[in-house]
Amino acid sequence: MTTKIPKLDQYFELAKEHKASDLFITSGSVPALKINGDIVFIEGASEVQRDMAEKYLIDLLSPVQKEHFEANLDIDFSLSMEKLGRFRVNGFLNNAGVGMVFRFIPDMIPAFESLGLPEVIHKFTNLKNGLVLVTGTTGSGKSTTLASLIQEINLKKRKHILTIEDPIEFVYSSAKSLVNQREVYTNTANFQAALHSALREAADVILVGEMRDPETVALALEAAETGALVFATLHTSGTAKAVDRIIDMFPFEKQNQIRSSLSLSLQAVVWQELLKKKDKTGRVAACEVLTNNSEVSNMIRKNATHQIPNAIETGARDGMVTMKQSLALLKEQGMI
Repeated sequence: MTTKIPKLDQYFELAKEHKASDLFITSGSVPALKINGDIVFIEGASEVQRDMAEKYLIDLLSPVQKEHFEANLDIDFSLSMEKLGRFRVNGFLNNAGVGMVFRFIPDMIPAFESLGLPEVIHKFTNLKNGLVLVTGTTGSGKSTTLASLIQEINLKKRKHILTIEDPIEFVYSSAKSLVNQREVYTNTANFQAALHSALREAADVILVGEMRDPETVALALEAAETGALVFATLHTSGTAKAVDRIIDMFPFEKQNQIRSSLSLSLQAVVWQELLKKKDKTGRVAACEVLTNNSEVSNMIRKNATHQIPNAIETGARDGMVTMKQSLALLKEQGMI
């Protein structure tokens, strides 16, 4: 990577060529790619000047998005580039000017089998209702895992699938299922408004891009309780921590009610992280899986979530997998 690249679309081409997960454009810094989890600065490229970074961002925004950025000083949106694919973009102000992160979204939704995840996760597509959480740090592959599950339902079942995302990442074409995708701030005011509507839109499967606040969580639980299968993400490390995170979003006086609701509606929690492969050809997912059986349900209801790790250790027959077991298997297979 020794070519000096002045145009934004050429950075996109470089990101695609090197199979980068992210492209970084920041005022006062040389553009960079993230490849297999590592930052790689583009050799030969010049530092991005403040006015150029601002022009890059402004040229990508609609008038409404410009107003949002000016009011909030950061913005999330999706971007489609002909022959280059789609990107999830975050633009923000920093002390040097404007920064942007472009997350590359593959054109093709990967088949579940290609992800190397435990088969029990695949079985979640057969659930009739309830809440399934996929958790992990930023860049841990949560969106890809969920996309593969949603696409599996789309291809094989006759359902109404509704996605609520900020922004829309993977794009689905209706197959056996009917798929409606709504982007927050573009097609709906916010997650809460879209979830309110979803309860009246006969959605069988609902994808909530991220549960960020108690209102969104409460509505997602309501949808799960009233017959929808709800998939959602959280930024946590650990399945038990995900349960605690949801409960802790609410004031103390409401937590018992949420514990009760969660104990009944929660179907499963998947915690995943991406690790570099031993042969340095890419990354592979390690994951912990919690499924909600009667023992786990009681732990949630009785505020004994600290016991959940023990339940996972002994829950193999219910498809549960600890992160330690997942790592050991990957090592045994020579993957890491």
